[in-house]
Amino acid sequence: MRKLKKIFIFIIVSTITFSILTSSVLTNANNILQHPMKVAVFLFRADDQYASELKRNLEDIQKENQGKIEFTFFDGKGNQVIQNQSIDQALDEDFDLFVVNLVDAKIEIIKNVLDKIVEKDIPLILDGTPSKDVINYIKPYKRNVIIGSDNKQAGMLQGKIIVDAWNANKQIVDKNNDDVLQYIMLQGNINHPGTINRTKYSILEINDAGVKTQELASQVCDWEKSCAKTSIESLFLKYGNKIEAIIANNDAMAIGAIEALQKYGYNEGNKDKNILVAGVDAIPEAKDLADKGIMTGTVIQDARAEADSIYSIGMNLIAGKAPLDGTNYTLDENGVLRLPYKIYSKTSE
Repeated sequence: MRKLKKIFIFIIVSTITFSILTSSVLTNANNILQHPMKVAVFLFRADDQYASELKRNLEDIQKENQGKIEFTFFDGKGNQVIQNQSIDQALDEDFDLFVVNLVDAKIEIIKNVLDKIVEKDIPLILDGTPSKDVINYIKPYKRNVIIGSDNKQAGMLQGKIIVDAWNANKQIVDKNNDDVLQYIMLQGNINHPGTINRTKYSILEINDAGVKTQELASQVCDWEKSCAKTSIESLFLKYGNKIEAIIANNDAMAIGAIEALQKYGYNEGNKDKNILVAGVDAIPEAKDLADKGIMTGTVIQDARAEADSIYSIGMNLIAGKAPLDGTNYTLDENGVLRLPYKIYSKTSE
């Protein structure tokens, strides 16, 4: 009898304990569902056209997932000091995830702020093109994923755009009939891996296709349209009809170059007064210019695909799951998710 009584008491205690634990778990789950995940997104510069596209797509995802996620955006204004200050400010707020598109890729400049994020144990997505030093430094932190661009591929596809146009219309493109492509290069941030790889591999691709090249000028414009426009206006006065191609590390600079060329009557639809212009990002304005044949082509970096990857991986990191759980993404040998590029031109669509 005493033994049965002990068993009965044990069953009652166990049942009560289980009920309490179950209630606690359900309460926590309901709290998570009722409170959207707060995500701090640090853009390297909000007025950059691709960054603006990415922001718009993240806002669309928030609307499509009401109550699940809430994005707050911080503008780095192209200045790593400003971005670091924004991160310091956000560290004192209640964010569940940081998404950082670094202004500067040099580890010595950003090491301190990365350390602070790790110390707070905040899930982190580094978005963009971090340097190898940054990749290696942050790799031990398990609550981190890098979503990067394959800028070597981007440069190679830019080169292919130029090669295809050269082969299709060489008699028009090669203005001085010397079998050499005379070009101007418009570069982004001089220390940025994207600048380095897009610049290098675009020309390598052209040369590997058997087209000789001569660089007339190279101008660093930090990804900015206005700088590209004023630079080409000035360079056109010096080189004039010697310019056969302009290769820009992004679309904003390519569009600035086109606006400058149009000031001199070029790239307005007349095939005999056209200079090849290639960009990267496939922002809407660039796609429209490519459709009209005013811009030779661009390389698609899909802002929606990038936003989707940030959302899916970010929610996994917040939930403590494996970053790629339930996705079709894969990481490269450096542990980086590389989003692919493709060509966008009048002939490719």
